[in-house]
Amino acid sequence: MTQSRSAVRPATPEDVAAAVRSAHRESTPITVVSGGHGPWSHNASEGLRIELSELADIRIEGTIVHVGGGATWGAVASTLAPEGLAISSGDTSTVGVGGLTLGGGIGWMVRAWGLAIDQLVGAQVVTAAGEIVEASEAENADLFWALRGGGGNFGIVTRFDFRAHRLPALAHGEYVVANDAAAVLRETRDLMRSAPRELTVTYMDVPAMDPSAPAGARLAAVWVGGDVDALASALQPVADRDGVQATLTTPAYRDILLEMPAPEEGADAPEPPGFIGGNGLYAELDDELIERLVAFREKYPASVVFLRSLGGVFGDVPQDATPFPARSASWFVMAGGFDIPGLVDAATRAAILADWQLIAAGRLAEYGNFADTERPDAVSGMFTAAAYDRLRTAKEKWDPQNLFRRNHNIAV
Repeated sequence: MTQSRSAVRPATPEDVAAAVRSAHRESTPITVVSGGHGPWSHNASEGLRIELSELADIRIEGTIVHVGGGATWGAVASTLAPEGLAISSGDTSTVGVGGLTLGGGIGWMVRAWGLAIDQLVGAQVVTAAGEIVEASEAENADLFWALRGGGGNFGIVTRFDFRAHRLPALAHGEYVVANDAAAVLRETRDLMRSAPRELTVTYMDVPAMDPSAPAGARLAAVWVGGDVDALASALQPVADRDGVQATLTTPAYRDILLEMPAPEEGADAPEPPGFIGGNGLYAELDDELIERLVAFREKYPASVVFLRSLGGVFGDVPQDATPFPARSASWFVMAGGFDIPGLVDAATRAAILADWQLIAAGRLAEYGNFADTERPDAVSGMFTAAAYDRLRTAKEKWDPQNLFRRNHNIAV
């Protein structure tokens, strides 16, 4: 195990346990870093920073995949591809498996396979007491339930066990939207109500400043199974609209993950630009919501709008099976403006926030993985009331000292 200032980089689960026991003795809060994209990964000004990048082994046993808590989704996809396997994960290769999974994990296969947590069958966890335990439906079932959407409140996961899916091929469509984004969104919403589960779509409209995607509005679609003709047929009404340019390909799963730069490592990594806005899980993408999102993007040049279709297997999972909220949601929506010094003044900040609050008014719940600031008063809005109570019970059992509080903290 290596150590520098207030950060440690353990090489084994036993190293993690030793670091946790030390923090436990002094009641020192812990920041856990896997990929490093989370909002608490950018500094270690409080407590101990445990970086899991050395725990990144990926091992396949049939369709069960054992993934180290410090692995990234790009490494997972690259390892599984030669075996014709995949796991429903996020969109970015450098995002850590740990943070995304513990918060839920909405990805390209969400309609076909559900969330990342819906494929989790077990985990190895270092508890707040510094013990190494196994969690599954058969062992420490309360902890296993809490891990699947309750965030990093309950321990440090040093190994995730996923049930992977056979993925012989993918079909991918990109539909560049030159005009009338509202009409394209209405068309997409209508066809997704009865679309096959193999199809998931994402709409993104970003400014030129965003390095993760080309500027402008576009709809991207993935069809699990590689049937380009089926994908083209399903989205033909979108392709037929004026100003829409379609491109269909059959990429490898690894190739559709965004290649954002990995965050700078170390305790002094710079903080990202501020973001004014938020996200939500919505029962329906109604006309009023669509108009507000399109108007928001047009009004603020340094803004982003992002949507992803839900339903399918995501909605099949019973609400109380995991802590993840709003299984009845049909769309995930994010919108906000970048708080860029010299470009955004106080009046603009207030206007962006007011417009976002109108968009947020109809959401069923907030998705914690896309909430980038500590807002203790908002945490309960990331869960149903029943799930929040159950999470508090698990927190009191597994982390009564609140050692793991550098997250969307479950208060006890």
